[in-house]
Amino acid sequence: MTTVTDAVTEAPATTVPEPARRKSPYPYWFILPGGVIFAVFFLVPSVMAFWFSLTRWTLFDQEFIGLDNYVQFFREPALASGLWHTLIYAVTTSGLKVVLGMALAVLLTGPILGRGFMRSVAFFPVLVSTIGVGLTFQILMHPTRGVINQALDLVGITGPAWLVDPDWALLSVAFVDVWQGVGLATVIYMAGILSIPGEYFEAAKMDGAGAWHRFRNITLPLAKPATVSVILLSLIGGLRKFDLIWAMTKGGPGFTSDVMASVIYKQYQAGFYGLSTAGNVVLFLLVILIALPLFWFFNRKEDA
Repeated sequence: MTTVTDAVTEAPATTVPEPARRKSPYPYWFILPGGVIFAVFFLVPSVMAFWFSLTRWTLFDQEFIGLDNYVQFFREPALASGLWHTLIYAVTTSGLKVVLGMALAVLLTGPILGRGFMRSVAFFPVLVSTIGVGLTFQILMHPTRGVINQALDLVGITGPAWLVDPDWALLSVAFVDVWQGVGLATVIYMAGILSIPGEYFEAAKMDGAGAWHRFRNITLPLAKPATVSVILLSLIGGLRKFDLIWAMTKGGPGFTSDVMASVIYKQYQAGFYGLSTAGNVVLFLLVILIALPLFWFFNRKEDA
């Protein structure tokens, strides 16, 4: 005989749906400080730069002129050579930083004497002011009284007029840039190499692989993320470079070491503020058009 209590117990339990919980905005508060800083120091200035590039402006007034600044900028006689010099400078500095950074990283991660001290020495130029480096090398590269040419004379080599010869001026600044920036590339490569499991190298040694084969088949492919980082950072930095070039040559002799950033600055010095702002926007878009496809290409290869 079934009692009322048994019937209640045997009846299927029905659950009352809970009211839909509204997702708390609490986690998003953590990104608010970074978002505010990003908006204030990047988004707002970027939007203002795009606007002022469409105007003829001074500190006191502005006049909307549409795309006239861009038309005039692309008619600038020094633009073609400045763009070409910018590409040469960026490719040269990024290529040398990749090669020398990898070589130094392999050396400084190996069993050498004074490894910690040598690592500090390699990174030290990164900490020095770029303007200070430029002024120092301007003296060191003096054609007659510079220490570099005097040292070359001791071994019977006639040094070039580094910063005065039109054929050497841009490359001379690029070499100084590499000297200052290769330390950062070395640190990035060291981090990539030290993250490779040591068992890979031990197994390769047991199989009879030499140092070159271990580098080519283990270090080089597994350090590819570091290579991508060095290429992108160096290339973007080379495309935007201004301070070192201005400190050493001011775009000279003539216009032989002018890059886009120095061309833009000279327009600003001449009082063409809207024109120089349009040049900055063009340079910004140039960096994006070069960096983003490279970033996509490298990531696509990694995914494949």
